[in-house]
Formats: sequence, C-alpha cells, structure tokens
Amino acid sequence: MRTADFDYVLPPELIAQQPTPRRDQSRLLVLRRRNGEIAHRQFRDLLEYLREGDVLVLNNSRVIPARLRGINAHTGGQFEVLLLEENGANDWWVMLRPGKPARVGTQIKFRDRNGKFPGAQAVVIATNDEGHRRLRFIETTEITTALGELGEVPLPPYITRRQHGALESDSDRYQTVFAGPAGSVAAPTAGLHFTEALLEKIRARGVSVHFITLHVGLGTFAPVKTETLAAHRMHEERYEVSQTTAEVVNEAKASNRRVIAVGTTTVRVLESVAARRHGKLVAGCGRTGIFIHPPSDFKITDALLTNFHLPCSTLLMLVSGFAAPGETRGREMVLSAYAEAIRERYRFFSYGDAMLVV
Repeated sequence: MRTADFDYVLPPELIAQQPTPRRDQSRLLVLRRRNGEIAHRQFRDLLEYLREGDVLVLNNSRVIPARLRGINAHTGGQFEVLLLEENGANDWWVMLRPGKPARVGTQIKFRDRNGKFPGAQAVVIATNDEGHRRLRFIETTEITTALGELGEVPLPPYITRRQHGALESDSDRYQTVFAGPAGSVAAPTAGLHFTEALLEKIRARGVSVHFITLHVGLGTFAPVKTETLAAHRMHEERYEVSQTTAEVVNEAKASNRRVIAVGTTTVRVLESVAARRHGKLVAGCGRTGIFIHPPSDFKITDALLTNFHLPCSTLLMLVSGFAAPGETRGREMVLSAYAEAIRERYRFFSYGDAMLVV
C-alpha cells in the first residue's frame, strides 16, 4: 500500500487546541467493524459498550517534562531541546533546534521555567543519521530529578500556545489520571478521556481494568516519509508487561472474553508480544518496533478505543488495519468514518475526541 492512500484533508480549526472542560465530556464516534455502521455518542457512554468479563487495558506511562530551553554557553545562541531516549544516567538522545550550531563539543546552559540559569549544563557528545544529538548532562546530580524545575510539557507541534511554552493546565491535562512509570515524551492520548469516577463505574460493571507501560517516543510525531508502507522503518519504543496483566489477558482470551485496548500504544504492546509468543501475552520488558497496517491480523485485541490521528501517520494505519483484520478495506472504512467526523465537527488529535472500533 502507498502512504498517500492514508491522506485526508482536515480543516485546521478542528485541531483541538485545548481539552474539554472535563475529561469525559469528549465526544465518541463508534464504528462497528462488521458493517461500517457509525454512532455519535459522548465519551461517558462508553459504559454502554462494555460488558461484564471484558478486560480493559490502558497504557500507564507518565509524560515527563521533556522540553528544555537553553543557550550556547559560548555564543549565547538559543536552543530548544526535546529529550527522546535515556541511554544512562545523565546521557540522552535529544532533538535539538536549531541543530546546525550544535556540533560535537557544544556546551549548553539550561534555563529554568523562570528564565534563570540554575547551573544545569550539557555537552553534545555525538550525532546520528536522523540529526539527533547525544547529550551528557553536567553540573547536576541527575537530570531526571531536575526536570520539574527545568522542563516543560512536551506538547505536540500542532498544539500552539500564544505565550512561551505550555500552559500550567497542560501539566495536568496532558497526563492521564492513572499515569505511573515516567518515560514518555508524548501522552498516550486515548487515556486522557478517563476520570477516576468513570474508571470506578467501569469496574463496577464487572470489567477488569489493567495496565501495560509503553514509553511513547518521537515516532508519535514522525510522519511516514516513504512512498510505500513496505519501505517505512518503524521507530522502537520501550515497554513493560506485568505478570498480573499477562495472566488476566490470557485468561480472558482462553474463555472467549473481550480484550479492549485503550490507545494504539497498548495495541502495539499486546500484538508485538503475542506475535513472538504464539498468541500469548507474556510478562517482561522489551522494545517493540512493530508496524501494524492493512492487512494485519490481531491475536489479542478485540476492540480499540483511540483518538483521531494525523493524515499518513502510522497510528491511522494501525486503526485501518484493525477495522478489517486480514484485509485492506479497513482503510476505506476508517477514512469514511473520519469524513463523517469532519462533517459532524469532531475535534481531532491529542486534545480531541475519541473513536471506539468494535
């Protein structure tokens, strides 16, 4: 399949710039895979589509304040740094803008959120083929503990803010209420709609709520640049599956009960582990570079709750694969649902509305 097959035109005013006043006030488009039927609901109506015995699996990775601002220690030139992946203590791959002045040996002094220089610095020690820089942080005991003072919420580029950096409210709303292990540089956005009260109502219906951890990386922002899907090289992300989650999911599958994945990141974990373990979910840590697109088979996921995704993105391709497992017609089904969402003025992307594919 061609990347251009997953393109669509979105009016820019439908890109959500702010979350709804309450998390569960988002709208919910329900797409039935069997016949392509669409229903327009509210997110809190999700309860009506769940039944006793279902297993709801969510990604509990916590977003870190991964955007830093600093200056070239020698020239005073401004830098913006986005932490990408930790190699070790005070050793990170980053995306740095502007990149050209940041040659190996460049020293960067970081500002805190008040514009002052508390002493944290870093040195560029390497570059890679993707244009990323490897930084060694100095003058700080551990940069991860200093991020609360230095870092900003790493909002995606399609969310704009008039003032410099993220709003104070973004620290709360660009984070799920069940966030646990820290490590993501983008939110697992399908989980943003849940409140503690809604999760309690879901549990009260006899639905098991469990978690996996996948630390969302730069690939969330990266468009597919190749002409064909077959030529695309997927990014890798770190994940962890607990023994409890593995056991509950495997028991559900064995007894013909549904496993409902919240977010494409959750699907990637479930299906990448199952692909290597003969259809079973196995506890442990690892990295996944799975690229799910039509036609794909799904060994664990029975329903998917997700947001509306960017044109030509791997996330849209995953949803299209899930809409018609083992076939290519899921693309037309999902793009038709997106066209309906646009006509109905749904809000798109990270702070936007949700879609349930059942």
